[in-house]
Amino acid sequence: MLIKIGFDVEFELRGPTPMVLMLFVHPSRLNDLRRPEKLLVAPEVPVSHYTDLFGNRCARILAAAGNIRLSLETLIEDSGEADRQSPDAVQHPIEDLPNETLGYLMPSRYCEVDKLTDTAWKLFGQTPPGWERVQAICTWVHNHITFGYHFADASKSAFDVYTTGQGVCRDFSHLALTFCRCMNIPARYVTGYMGDIGVPLVLPMDFSGWFEVYLGDRWHTFDARHNVPRIGRIVMAVGRDAADVALTTNFGSATLKKFFVLSEEVVAVANRKSESM
Repeated sequence: MLIKIGFDVEFELRGPTPMVLMLFVHPSRLNDLRRPEKLLVAPEVPVSHYTDLFGNRCARILAAAGNIRLSLETLIEDSGEADRQSPDAVQHPIEDLPNETLGYLMPSRYCEVDKLTDTAWKLFGQTPPGWERVQAICTWVHNHITFGYHFADASKSAFDVYTTGQGVCRDFSHLALTFCRCMNIPARYVTGYMGDIGVPLVLPMDFSGWFEVYLGDRWHTFDARHNVPRIGRIVMAVGRDAADVALTTNFGSATLKKFFVLSEEVVAVANRKSESM
């Protein structure tokens, strides 16, 4: 399956503004790209690239005052298969976990493990450890949190989501992965593209947030917002929570003027064009 991905984002800046951009596919998907992933910046400015502490691809720019437009469009090959299911994946004792996973058991900016541990054990302490426990967490969050774009709040934490019962996709993920950490399962936040492939189309498109847990010696995808396997996830960045994977970080005043995200199967685009002729 070929998927066309990209974005067109514009900001109005009050003054010269340094920016950090995390707008590229994750290194784990680089070999799947079928076109160069070229970031276009208008007006044109020098762009430098680096890899952050979590292995994500990032860029730095110094944008002048006024409007700046960031855009990219490319093709990526995908298996076309839904999220892999591994119901036999086991939960490792903490002493057997790889060193690099231990940080994903700790509290972080949006994930207050200390505040939710007692609640998590009351809710999920009787569930079998491993895949079944993570799935029980996802189902609970899916059933108890109300989704709505008007609930979006950049300062909302997992504890806030639990107490208010409302949120957007990142909030579902923050609460679910925090519960996983409370139950001694390493869990990390993921951001990326997830178009409406194989499900009814919902516009406008947006970047999406989900999470991964470490079971059975590998990372597995989970999504408490949708709570069903999905097709066409394209990872862009991973981190402890959304604070680590902000797609744009502006060191100065910035007003969002335009925001467009594209993620759709190429064949589906061709079919729609032929039907309209």
